[in-house]
This record gives sequence, structure tokens and C-alpha cells, in this order.
Amino acid sequence: MTSPLLAPLREARFRALVTGRTFADFANAVAPFALAFAVVDLTGSAVDLGVVVGARSLANVLFVLFGGMLADRLPRSVILQGTATAAALTQAAIAASVLWGFASVPLLIGLSLVNGAVSAISLPAAASLTPLTVPGPLLAQANALVRLLSNAGRIAGAGLAGVLVTFAGSGWALAGDAVLFLAAALTYSRIRLPRGERLPSRRPLAELGEGWREFRARSWVWLVVLQFMIVNAVNAGALLVIGPLVADDTFGRTGWGLALAVQTAGSLVGGVIAAHWQPRRILLVGVALVMADALPMLALGETPYLLPLLAAMFLSGVTIEQFAVAWDVSLQEHIPPDKLARVYSYDMLGSFLAMPLGQITAGPLAEHAGREATLLGGAALIVGATALVLCSRQVRTLVRRAPVSPGAPG
Repeated sequence: MTSPLLAPLREARFRALVTGRTFADFANAVAPFALAFAVVDLTGSAVDLGVVVGARSLANVLFVLFGGMLADRLPRSVILQGTATAAALTQAAIAASVLWGFASVPLLIGLSLVNGAVSAISLPAAASLTPLTVPGPLLAQANALVRLLSNAGRIAGAGLAGVLVTFAGSGWALAGDAVLFLAAALTYSRIRLPRGERLPSRRPLAELGEGWREFRARSWVWLVVLQFMIVNAVNAGALLVIGPLVADDTFGRTGWGLALAVQTAGSLVGGVIAAHWQPRRILLVGVALVMADALPMLALGETPYLLPLLAAMFLSGVTIEQFAVAWDVSLQEHIPPDKLARVYSYDMLGSFLAMPLGQITAGPLAEHAGREATLLGGAALIVGATALVLCSRQVRTLVRRAPVSPGAPG
């Protein structure tokens, strides 16, 4: 009998989607790690590092709504092909600048902006494509499997990034990243949706207004998005800016790559758990577990040693995966399919909105208040924001629309 977790792989469209997303997530795990140390090697400045990585997040904010509208106008597989190809070209350009010695902070900022824009355009298409590739009863398993295989790609990417940056340099790591994005583009070309799945084109402002009405009509949606404005800002500053600097002063770059890989290994374990454990109040459980995302900040701030950090990163990965699957299933079950891409785009806009602020301010805060105080303050923000969202009755009472036993045949 086929395992419930593997049942969605019977669908050819889903196989192509999940393979492409795995390649893309492998590439996305290498990219920020290699870029961070390219900037550290170039200037050694926490402020420069925050500005470069913040540029990508700023482009995410500016272009994600456009991506939601585009996903309702064009074949979503074509959007994914085009954005993966563009990401490959930008990563190749960054790699060339590092390897041939003409990299500069303004150049890296510009290329990061382009890379962030194409990433933002791809996100609503990828997220809203999953329910079009599997039958409804397999939706939870499909979301869990997408994330599990994507996390497997991130594990490999984080581990490879640490080795490549340490032994070959950040330029070669970025060059390999470009090849991975090209592999994703080729895989996405195999997705074929029936003509009837295409959604009609409408005026852009009307589409935005319709998506906004769906988004704000449900308090459980916008409250969780507000929560993740804080969670993502804290994580972006702590793990993309302060983390590499702590690593350079303590357990080393290879250790930091291992920590990122262990967090993603936790996410992989969390994906297996999420595929088999589907509580009726899935959103309540997922939101509550977000508090564990404060653990890596506590470890970096209080005990900047590798073993405590690895344990904290693993637990954070396990628990955040429960939230991610719960969130996707809740949106896909309760939002009308013809509006799902645009609601996802508002979700992503809100979730990403504070990330550039977190990345840009993390360096100055760490320099003026100290790294430990900055990390512990971020942990407190995550716990406080999550506790406030749990006060919402809609979050506590939202239930699965059509829960299916994980042991049921597909």
C-alpha cells in the first residue's frame, strides 16, 4: 500500500512541481549563505551586509502583489520557468563579479534587487499551483511533501554552501547556484494544466481590490500575517546578518552552514510529522508552535556554542514546519480557488514587509546595543507576537473543512 505521504506523487503534474521547487529551494539555500560571506570578505561591515541582503527582501515587498495578479493571467508553470531562468542569470552575474574581482556593494545591491523581484513574482504562482495538481483529499499530504522535499533541498544546499564557501570561495558557490536555478526552470516546463484551470483576466486594480477584500474579510488571515511581519523581521536580522558575524567570531563558517542544515533537517522531520498528524484545529496548533522560533536567538545570544545552537535550530525547524503546513492547508481549504493566488500575494507582502527593516537595522542595533541584547530582544518579540495572536477566537476555533485520516487510501 502506498504511504499517505507519497500518495500525491501519483500525479504527474505534482511530481513536476515538487521536483522544480526542490531544485529552487536547494538554490535558495546556497544563495544567501554565499552572498553573506561574499559581502563579509569584500568589506567586513555588518551595515553593508544588512543593506545587500535587505535589497532582496525589499524587492520581494515591491513585486509580490504583481506576482499574484500575474498568476491569474498567465500559465503558472510558465511564470515559474521564467523566474527560475532569471534567477539563474542574476546569480551567475554575482558569481562572475566575485570571481573576476569587480564586485562592489552597489553592484551586489542591484543584482540582489533583481533576484528578489523574480523571486517575488514566482511565489504566488508556486503556492497557488499545489491545489491544482492533486485531488482535494490529498491536499495536506501534498503540502507536507512539497515542504519536506524542498527542505531536503535546503539541507543539501546549506551543507554544500558551507563547504564551498570554506574551501572554494563564495564565487564558486554562487556559480553552482545558477546551475541549480536552471535545473528548476527545466523541470517546471513539464507541468501541464488543463485549459479549464486557467483563470480569466481582469483589470489589475479590480483584481487587487478583490484579493484585498478576501484577505481582510477573515481576521485569522490578517492576524497571522501581522504576527509573521514580526517573526520574519526578527529572523531575517538574526539569521542573515548577526548569525554569520557570531559564527565568524566563534564556531566558524562551516559550523554556521551546519546549523542552517540542521534547522532544515528539523523541518524535514516536521514535514513527516505534519503529513501524518493533522489535528482538527490545525491552525491553532501551528500558530502556538511558532514560539519555538525564538530558540535559535536565545542560543546565539546566551550560549554562542555549536551544540546548543544545533539543538535550538533543529527544534525550531520541526515546529515551524507544523505551522507552515497548517497555514497552507487553512488558506487552500477556506479561500476560493480563483482568489487564492492574490490572497497568497497579500499574505506574502505582509509577511515580507518588515524583513528589509529587520535586515537593515540588525547591524546597527548589534553594533550599538550589543549582539546579545539584540538577539534576546528579538526572541522576546517572537514570543509576544505569537501570544497576542493566540488571543484571537477565529485562530483558536478554525477547523479543517474536510479532514482526512492520513491512513486512508489515496
